[in-house]
Amino acid sequence: MHQTFEAGLGINLLHANQAGADHNRAHFDEWGITCLNIMSSPGAGKTVLLEKTIAALNDELKIAVIEGDMTTELDAERLRQYGVPVIAINTGRSCHLDSKMVAGGIHQLEGQYEPKEFDLVLVENVGNLVCPAEFEVGEHFKVALLSVTEGEDKPLKYPIMFQEADCLLITKIDLAPYLDIDIDRIAGNVRQMNPHVAIAPVSAKTGEGLDIWFDWVRQVVNRQQRSLALASVSK
Repeated sequence: MHQTFEAGLGINLLHANQAGADHNRAHFDEWGITCLNIMSSPGAGKTVLLEKTIAALNDELKIAVIEGDMTTELDAERLRQYGVPVIAINTGRSCHLDSKMVAGGIHQLEGQYEPKEFDLVLVENVGNLVCPAEFEVGEHFKVALLSVTEGEDKPLKYPIMFQEADCLLITKIDLAPYLDIDIDRIAGNVRQMNPHVAIAPVSAKTGEGLDIWFDWVRQVVNRQQRSLALASVSK
C-alpha cells in the first residue's frame, strides 16, 4: 500500500509538472522563442558552455538565460557579464528545476523585457544526472553534458538523461590524454539507448568542437522558427 501510494504520488507530480511545461512551451511558441534545457552533473561545464555560446552567438541571436542553482547567484553573475538578461532561480533543497519554477522565471523575463525580441532562452538546470531529465520545463530540446572525467559508464548508470537528450556534448576532451578514457566508447554507450542523438566532443578550454555545437544551436533555432511560421500560416 505504501509503495502504491508513493508511485501514485510520483505520477501525479510528473503529470502536474508536464501540464506546466506545456504551458511554458506555449508561451515560448507564442513569442517565437526556442528554449534549450541544459543538463549535466555538477562540474561538467554547463556555465562555461553558456559563456562561450553567448559570446559566439549573441550578435546573431537575441539570447536570455534562466539560471537554476540550489543556492547563490554565482553562475548567474558570471553570465550577466556578457550583457544578456539572466533570471536566477534558487531551488533550495530541490535537485532540479521544474516547470513552475521556470514559469516564475518566464514571468520575470516578461515583466522586464519584450519577450518577442528574443530568439533563444537557455535554461541552465541544477547539476544532477537524474531528476532534471524527468521534469520538463517547457523546453523544445534537451542538451546533456558529460565530462570525460566522469567515465565511460555514466550513460549506462544514468540512462534517462541520455535517452531523453537531443544533443550530447562530451566535455573537457582536452583532459582525455591524461585519463584512461575512450571518447568513442562514451558515444557508443549513448547511441545504444538513443541512436538519433547529436553528439559533439568539445573543449571549452581549447575551443575544439565548439563550432559544431554553435552550428547545432543555429540549426534548431532556425528549424523552430520555420515550424512556427508554417503553423501561423496554416491557422
